[in-house]
Amino acid sequence: MLKTPTRDVFGVIADFLASEPSQEQLLAYKLPEDLQTRLSYLLYQNREDCLSYDEEVELNDLIRADNLMSLLKTKTRLKQRGLG
Repeated sequence: MLKTPTRDVFGVIADFLASEPSQEQLLAYKLPEDLQTRLSYLLYQNREDCLSYDEEVELNDLIRADNLMSLLKTKTRLKQRGLG
């Protein structure tokens, strides 16, 4: 089993946003490699129907975080085009 990362995805994103990134940095943002790897593992386990309850909660948090960043990126793009 893949080791659970010691840092919380929302904490990582909050740290990034607290650094006051430029619009370009926000649009280029990706989760750190360890969280990307963890997400891939959890998605695989989910397809195999092998997630524990805690892993399911963790996967849902990662999905919510991804949705949040997608929304922020979309709003940033609209703002850049003068539509937001």
